[in-house]
Amino acid sequence: MRRGAVRSVVVAGLLVLAGAGPAGAWAGPEADVAYHGRVSLGHGQLRVWMVPENEGPAALANATVRVRLSVDLADRQELARGCARAGQREVVCETGPLPEHGRGRHIGLALALRERPAEAVVRIDTWWNGGATDRNHGNNEHVVLALDTGDGYAF
Repeated sequence: MRRGAVRSVVVAGLLVLAGAGPAGAWAGPEADVAYHGRVSLGHGQLRVWMVPENEGPAALANATVRVRLSVDLADRQELARGCARAGQREVVCETGPLPEHGRGRHIGLALALRERPAEAVVRIDTWWNGGATDRNHGNNEHVVLALDTGDGYAF
């Protein structure tokens, strides 16, 4: 065997042992992260309440949900525990442990907006899932249009 060929076999073997599949894909645990909740907009404040869930088959130690807005956040925010501002229109929150076929902690955000819009589009998705494979993105990627009525819109 040539020296370069030996190196390729060793690297390929290490990738298989490390859990990478074809083309470097991660073959970590499989989980199905989902978010269910509601959004409301009223008087220049956007409220987001959600419960992260894991429909299995493996438990996750933690995940991060991202909330992106179509409008700018006010400069000052008082965010819930485990949440951080990630941009002018973006907040991320850790879910905490997500047991197999179980729920994470409730996440409640009361976000002050720079201006008082007539409507806001809220996009909710998984930013990080602990390296798990999630084949069903339909239950963790949501787009909600909230009108400035104070009414709640479910996702």
